[in-house]
Amino acid sequence: MSATLREIHAALGGVLHGAGEQLLQRIASLGAAGPDDLSFVSHARYAGQLTSTRAAALIVPPDLVPAAAARGDCIEAADPYLYFARLTQWWKARREAREAEADTVPPIHPTAQVHASARLADGVRVGAFAVVGAHAVLGPGVEIGPHTVLERGSAVGAGSRLAAHVTVGRDCTLGERCIVHSGVVIGADGFGFAPHQGQWVKIEQLGAVRIGHDVEIGANCCIDRGALEDTVLEDGVKLDNLIQIGHNVHVGAHTAMAGCVGVAGSAKIGAHCTVGGGAVVLGHLTLADHVHISAASVVMRSILQPGQYSGVFPIDDNKSWEKNAATLRQLHRLRERIKALENTP
Repeated sequence: MSATLREIHAALGGVLHGAGEQLLQRIASLGAAGPDDLSFVSHARYAGQLTSTRAAALIVPPDLVPAAAARGDCIEAADPYLYFARLTQWWKARREAREAEADTVPPIHPTAQVHASARLADGVRVGAFAVVGAHAVLGPGVEIGPHTVLERGSAVGAGSRLAAHVTVGRDCTLGERCIVHSGVVIGADGFGFAPHQGQWVKIEQLGAVRIGHDVEIGANCCIDRGALEDTVLEDGVKLDNLIQIGHNVHVGAHTAMAGCVGVAGSAKIGAHCTVGGGAVVLGHLTLADHVHISAASVVMRSILQPGQYSGVFPIDDNKSWEKNAATLRQLHRLRERIKALENTP
């Protein structure tokens, strides 16, 4: 895969400075870029690296154009980081298109099992040993990876890509342009049991999972189906790897969660929220729009105002931590003693 800066400019815009005819072999970071590579500078504070990078061409903000143009070809972009993101999409799509042209494997692999009642639109690709169940619906351009299973009544919107070993449970739906990485399970049973005489009686999970457009789900995430109503991820939600979304959770549009987050059942998370890695949101709580939870925090109450919230006990050397933990256990007694002293005449 290679391209000239002129081709990139024609596809993505910006302002081209220079001829832009050199063939660029890859996109690279400033430090790793070689004389055939394209890199970017996201902010003026990295201006010092312009003299040290070996990149053949750069994407830069307007205030760095003179310095960048003095050393070679460049594209001026109002937001170089956003331009870089779109460039990676363009680069990958172009590479995959070329690979598809050379691909001799039929769109529906001979080992795949596609039920006669399933509906596949134009351009659908189904990988080796994948299973598409009864009455499943796949929109135009959907890609289903090897060993992926779509159960009865599931649906995947146009342009969505499911990697290998993904499971989409019965009646669960994904919108358009979604990306689902390997090992994801959508629509497993939620954790619902009724206690009875020291035992647990299973509550059948009769809801499904509804996922909106432009959602990306990282490897080995689990999104449980609802008990009665559906579990919902709205448009633009981004999940990192190894995330657990419990039954009947509702995640608002364009919320992002980092790795190993756990969201317990029936929690409602607003739009444009972020949840740091390893954080936990307890069940039946509500987070307002634009709430940001720090990594490793445990959310134990609803948060109804936007803002940054943290609940992490600061790390320390073990001896000091044990002393502080012992003090914390005495806080209630100390509080009562202080109240008594305050009430002493």
